[in-house]
Amino acid sequence: MYGLYAIGFVASCLMALLLTPLVKKFAFWVGAVDAPNHRKVHTRIMPRLGGLAIFLAFVGAYFVISPALEAFYSDAGLGILAGGFVIVLTGALDDRFQLSPKWKLLGQIIAAFIVVSFGLKIDLVNIPFGETNLDIGWLSIPITILWIVGVSNAINLIDGLDGLSAGVSGIATITILILALMMPNVTVVLLSVILLGSIVGFMFYNFHPAKIFMGDSGALFLGFALATLSIMGFKQAAVVSLLIPIMILGVPLSDTFFAIMRRYVNKMPISAPDKSHLHHCLLQLGFSHRTTVLIIYGIALVFGGCAVVCSVLLSQEMTWVVTLVMVALLLVILLGAEALGIISKSRKPILGFLQRLAGKRVQNRMGK
Repeated sequence: MYGLYAIGFVASCLMALLLTPLVKKFAFWVGAVDAPNHRKVHTRIMPRLGGLAIFLAFVGAYFVISPALEAFYSDAGLGILAGGFVIVLTGALDDRFQLSPKWKLLGQIIAAFIVVSFGLKIDLVNIPFGETNLDIGWLSIPITILWIVGVSNAINLIDGLDGLSAGVSGIATITILILALMMPNVTVVLLSVILLGSIVGFMFYNFHPAKIFMGDSGALFLGFALATLSIMGFKQAAVVSLLIPIMILGVPLSDTFFAIMRRYVNKMPISAPDKSHLHHCLLQLGFSHRTTVLIIYGIALVFGGCAVVCSVLLSQEMTWVVTLVMVALLLVILLGAEALGIISKSRKPILGFLQRLAGKRVQNRMGK
C-alpha cells in the first residue's frame, strides 16, 4: 500500500512540474496576469492561473492511481473532482476577468453543494467532555457549505507572498495525512498524497522568488480540497472533535478571523482589502520576504503538531489535557496578534491588562 502512496505522490509531483511552465505560458497568452499596485508585494507583472497546474496534476494522478485501488472509487472522491472543477473554473475566471465577490461566492457555494450532493457532509458534532455525538440533522448541509466556503476564502486571504498559501496548505495536507494514517482512512491518505505531490511540484515555481502565482484558481482549490479532506477524515471518527480540523487550518482561519475583527473595529466593510494580515505585519517588522514565509510555515507546523497531539489525547479520553492545550494555544494566538497589531495598532486590551498587572506587582514589592 505504501508503494501505491509513493506512486501517487511522484505522479502528481511530476505532473505539476511539467504542467506549471505550460500554464505559465497560457496565463500570459490569455492575459491572466497580476500587475503590481500599492497593496502588492511584487514589483513586476506576474502570471496567475497556477492553480490550474495544481488541479490538473491532482486529477491526472487520481486517474493514474485509482484503477489500482478499488476502494478509491468513492462518491466522495468523485465529488472532490466535480466540485474542484467548478471552484477552479470560478478562480480561473477571476484570475482573468476579476469577478465580483458575489459571483465568486456563487461559484464556491455551487462547488460545496456538489460535494454535499455526493453524500459528503458533517453529520455529527462531537460534544466535549462527553461520549456522545450530536446528530445535527438538516443543519449538516448549511454547516458543511459554510465550512467549505469559509476555508476556501481563508486560504485565499493568506495568498499574499510567494509560496505562502502553497506551503501552509502543504503543511495542513501533511497533518491530515498523518491523522488519516493513524485512523486509518485509505481514501483520505491517497487523496492527501496526490494533493501534496501537486503542491510540492508547483512550489518549485512558486517559492520566493516566484515565477508564477497560484491565483484564486489555486488558493480556492486548495482551500476547497483541505476543507473537504478534513470532513472526509473526521466525520466518522467519534473520538475526534470538530476542533481538530479547525486546529489543522489554524493559520488561515485565525488570520481570517482577525481580518474580520480588524475591519469591524476600524468600521470598514468586511470585504475591504488592507495590509494588516499576518504576513504584512511581519514584513513591517523588518523580516525579509523569505524569512516571513518561513516564520509562518513554523506557526503552521505548531498548529499541525498540536492537532496530531490533541487527536492522540482525545483517543485516550484525555479531554481535560486537550482543553488546556487549546486554551494555552488560544492565549498565545491572542497575545501574538496584539503584539503584532493585527487587529489594531493601538487597542491591545490583553497586553494592557498584563502590563497593568505586572506594574501593580512591582509597586507592591517596592512598597514592602
